[in-house]
Amino acid sequence: MSKSRVAVVTGISSGIGRVTAEELARRGFRVFGTVRSAGGAHPPGVDAVVLDVRDDASIERAVAEVLAKAGRIDVLVNNAGTTILGAIEETDTCQARELFDVNFFGAVSLTRAVLPTMRAQRGGRIVFVSSVLGFLPGPFMGFYTASKHAIEGYAESLDHEVRALGIRALLVEPGFMRTRLDKNSTVAAHNIADYAAARARVTAGINASVAAGDDPSLVGAVIAAAIADARPRLHYPVGRGAGTLANLRAFLPARMFDRSLRKQLHIEA
Repeated sequence: MSKSRVAVVTGISSGIGRVTAEELARRGFRVFGTVRSAGGAHPPGVDAVVLDVRDDASIERAVAEVLAKAGRIDVLVNNAGTTILGAIEETDTCQARELFDVNFFGAVSLTRAVLPTMRAQRGGRIVFVSSVLGFLPGPFMGFYTASKHAIEGYAESLDHEVRALGIRALLVEPGFMRTRLDKNSTVAAHNIADYAAARARVTAGINASVAAGDDPSLVGAVIAAAIADARPRLHYPVGRGAGTLANLRAFLPARMFDRSLRKQLHIEA
């Protein structure tokens, strides 16, 4: 891809967003990375744009700013996200709505904002940073998991609608990465004793898996390679075991998969 290509990456302050912005800049893209407030942390060589994915007016201003400065948008990486730790019953509906506003509707609104430009260009790539929890169950991360399942259905449907226009939607599905997602998690509003023991075991396992996870730069490299592919796949599992999990979910009998998952998570049968 030429050096005139323009990419917008959301949530670049740390983790996957930051390394993706850096990787695309190294590959010659002009990268605009979104931050929640002016002066927010951003990598050298990346233009910071103030954007709150929950605010339609903020999205419109940010997209207009990028177009005014660069004249085009070739790539959108929907990376901004958050999570909630706790049982579904322990989580207030308002907490779940707030999570969906970031993880799902934020990506939806930003995608809608860039599509007119990509249609006019007859080309573009829209990347959704999903998760292995986009195709797996996630006990005690139920609403995060639901938001990623929603993104997967949305992205697959979008890809069929826009493919004839030269636009592709891509799903990148990381396993556990060494990011701050667990540290920045919201805790469910209620604490119900019946869930306490299982919740503690699962949460400890999540924290240990994140600490031992892959470097997020692996995700950035996969995103960059997928964007560059003339005939990209729709799904890109990333990280140790992510591809194996996708295959097991697809081909293993449901009862066997369920039993294996519960054993791995230390949830009582």
